[in-house]
Amino acid sequence: MTARDDIRVEEPSLGNLVSRMTGDLGNLVRKEIELAKIETKAELTQAGKASGKLGAAAVGAHMALLFLSLAIALLLDEVMPSPLAFAIVAVAYAIAAFVLMKQGRKQLQVVRTLPETTQTLKEDATWAKTQAH
Repeated sequence: MTARDDIRVEEPSLGNLVSRMTGDLGNLVRKEIELAKIETKAELTQAGKASGKLGAAAVGAHMALLFLSLAIALLLDEVMPSPLAFAIVAVAYAIAAFVLMKQGRKQLQVVRTLPETTQTLKEDATWAKTQAH
């Protein structure tokens, strides 16, 4: 009998392996959910800051547009009746607003609403189902 014969390595039972795998899967899912929350919070924070800046820019642009509109209407007032001059300016801005609205809606359609982690959660669930069978 050699020294190697005295050392006996016990392999874990199937129940222990399944139990460990279930625990690891639970930990993985919890970590994935935690990551999804962090990603979502970061995205919302970034969107909030950008929205604030865009709102402030919109107020400034509105004021500039208001004074520019008055200036253009008053210039047109020199060569045509006042109501027509102001109507022409209003129609021009209505057309511009419509075009900008269409472009904005198109850009909003590509905004991601779910974090990338949701895809890995789906993959984990699929993997777990294949392991169970």
